[in-house]
Amino acid sequence: MTRATPLAPTLQMVASALAFSVMGVCVKQVGGRIPAAEVVLVRALVSVVLSWGLLRRAGIDPWGHQRGLLLWRGTIGTLALFCVYVALMALPLASATVLQYLYPTFTALLAWLALGEPIGRRVVLAMVVGWAGVLLVAQPAPLSGGATPLEPLPVLVAVAGALATALAYVSVRKLGRTEHPLVIVFYFPLVAVPLSLPLVALDPVLPTPTELLWLAGVGLFTQMGQVCLTRGLTALPAARATAISYVQVLFAGLWGWLLFAEALDGWTILGALLVLLATLISLSSAGEGGR
Repeated sequence: MTRATPLAPTLQMVASALAFSVMGVCVKQVGGRIPAAEVVLVRALVSVVLSWGLLRRAGIDPWGHQRGLLLWRGTIGTLALFCVYVALMALPLASATVLQYLYPTFTALLAWLALGEPIGRRVVLAMVVGWAGVLLVAQPAPLSGGATPLEPLPVLVAVAGALATALAYVSVRKLGRTEHPLVIVFYFPLVAVPLSLPLVALDPVLPTPTELLWLAGVGLFTQMGQVCLTRGLTALPAARATAISYVQVLFAGLWGWLLFAEALDGWTILGALLVLLATLISLSSAGEGGR
């Protein structure tokens, strides 16, 4: 008899989604004054210290085996992090999270381009449906009905973050065959520190004590999310893990409503449902040979 999804990896993915949603709250709290590069740097410094301590405690070689791919994962993950933080600072929490969840469709497209996997009619349909959802969430002028539409540049940055996330997730799945999850997590901030430091030097902002606490929260909850995500991705099929992680949209909508008085209008809800539908279509195609 076929066994159900293991409980522990499933809970890892749910815990990851919850941690990332709280990270989004912390980013929005400092987004009015602290540049995104500085948030990335602080997050990376916290994560380097925590990851190194976990690796030493577990007695694991931190440098791994596929160092080129680990560096690539760190680089593309850093780019995704920049995009996600900029989008979180500029957009409502729920909208930024919905746009981030275009990455399953991008993953299917990248698998077709890079690995020659058949893309199939269902994935094409998923792309059309997903982009329709993005259009509704972005609320361009013809659809806004007098409401203020989202700024196009942050929307594009959020979509770029989804693309970079797809690249990072593909690399994590591949690295999971040979690398310990803590090693994969360690390389992310290890690369992010030297990449973000020059940008911070160009425009440094001294955080207030309160902002320092929020920045520490960004580092702590992102670290928790990364560890849980990496463990979940290396223990579950990527398609199943992706489906579970969509619960982050629900968490983000809840925090936005409770903490930032962000109303979820009809267009945003409909757009979120379309992005979810696109994800489900992509997942069903993965299980049926991409037909």
